[in-house]
Amino acid sequence: MAIAGVTTCLQGPFALAQTVQEDNLSAPSAGLDIPEDVVLFGKRDPNVRKALALVNGEVITETDIEQRLALVVLANGGKVSDEERNRLRLQVLRNLIDETLQIQAAAAKDIKVSKEELDENFARVASNFKFSPDGFAKYLKAQGSSDRSIKRQIEGEVAWSRLLRREVNPFINVSTEEVTAIVNRLKADKGKEEFRVGEIYLSATPETTLQVQKNGEQILEQIKKGGSFQAYARQYSEASTASVGGELGWVRAAQLPDELASAAQQMQVGQVAGPIPIPGGYSIIYLIDKRQVLTADPRDAVLSLKQLAVDFPAGTTPAEAQRRANEFGEAIKSIHGCGPVNEMATKIGATVVENDIQARNLPPQLQTILLQMQVGESTPPFGSAQEGVRALVLCGRDDPQDATAPNAEQIASQMEEERVNKRARTYLRDLRRDAVIDYN
Repeated sequence: MAIAGVTTCLQGPFALAQTVQEDNLSAPSAGLDIPEDVVLFGKRDPNVRKALALVNGEVITETDIEQRLALVVLANGGKVSDEERNRLRLQVLRNLIDETLQIQAAAAKDIKVSKEELDENFARVASNFKFSPDGFAKYLKAQGSSDRSIKRQIEGEVAWSRLLRREVNPFINVSTEEVTAIVNRLKADKGKEEFRVGEIYLSATPETTLQVQKNGEQILEQIKKGGSFQAYARQYSEASTASVGGELGWVRAAQLPDELASAAQQMQVGQVAGPIPIPGGYSIIYLIDKRQVLTADPRDAVLSLKQLAVDFPAGTTPAEAQRRANEFGEAIKSIHGCGPVNEMATKIGATVVENDIQARNLPPQLQTILLQMQVGESTPPFGSAQEGVRALVLCGRDDPQDATAPNAEQIASQMEEERVNKRARTYLRDLRRDAVIDYN
């Protein structure tokens, strides 16, 4: 399918070139008089836009690839090995080909994105990074990318979305009976787990299975090393959810392919797994969160907390930190309720901060402790020799109500989106199949 097809096209000429080169090296006339110390007369200008591919006559240049690659590297904190960078460069070319095909298909239906709209969307992205549009453009240039590269990506996403709304959405139908069946299934599944999942989908054919699996393993390795799952999903996933970082939203096991459902049920929140073989290819999944169907999640409780904190001076030794932490721990044992907290803080030289926070937004270790505490109790001391020692006192707790089933409109909307995504993959596959792509 997409990646497999383009990969085959790229490997063909490269493999042929390598074979010709090896044959020439073994020929008597192949001797070249090249000095060991090579001095280049002239300098490669990075602003020269060298064509690497023609997509139905439209040029994709080396500059296009390098500037988009810089965005991917930036999204991963700049920590990308040379080997990974080379692999990403090939993937970026594939993505630019798909992007070009999407924009061309939209233009053929008289769907275009205006300059004003691109500027508006770019300004919104810039504000997310706390930049003005001009400041963001300068920042991107300093990172080896450009505002033009981001605007091109925005154009592809907007144009493709509008094309799908016109050419695919009107032909997607979800019946009342189907929605009713989902509602009944939700009620029957009350208390069962559902999962908030991210997915990177890689299609494969029998001929490309081994290569795609290897690509998946390399992607998983990079994510485990700290790479952004969302960034890799945007660049690699062939599902239409790639534009939202691969997120599928909340799904139950029954809504996932059996292979993915089995993996999700064994994973802990925050884990990634894969590449998992599924019909048509492989998936890498990321378990963002999980909860129980139509059942209140204790982690949604809003906790009223008071934090006592004692900071340690610079240079405090671990032994001294432990001694002061023990004294702090003994002091907070006498706290019964939130009333005496401020007075106690004054006695031991601690600061007090009050806050209302949802339990799920606390570190996992503290979530478990606080959700088992009664109002007025305090956590054990926690901290470090560098950060000082802390304790939280639970002053109040508002438990969540049982979740209600999504209404019929919400269910129908989700089912329609799933079907549109499936049709979108087929649509893009057909565009790739019919495209004329020349590589230089």
